[in-house]
Amino acid sequence: MGRGGQPSASLLLVSLGLVLLCLSSGRTVRLVEGQKTWCIAKPSASNEILAQNLNYACSQVSCAVIQKGGPCYYPDSLVSRAAVAMNLYYAFSGRHGWNCYFNNSALVVQSDPSYGSCTYY
Repeated sequence: MGRGGQPSASLLLVSLGLVLLCLSSGRTVRLVEGQKTWCIAKPSASNEILAQNLNYACSQVSCAVIQKGGPCYYPDSLVSRAAVAMNLYYAFSGRHGWNCYFNNSALVVQSDPSYGSCTYY
């Protein structure tokens, strides 16, 4: 620890490096039990994969919130709609990491991605 009980810069860099290593190696980082998580689309995912994810998720759960007039209709983009649909499926399926894989085109996040009147459950 550095002065005042703060972790030293080198400790923070090592910790960050381990997290990045885990993420880049494809391993799942175990999240704190009880911590709420959400599933979102990777912004780098191809439109083809996002469309497949959207179709699959909406075949399993109601995607009314992303339909025209729904609270998550805007922004009018494939990545945004796919993220909402993928999260609906993830939440419906019990928030297990394997329910947010989507051919490696999704991420589990700990920050609530809700915006405006669009609530991610």
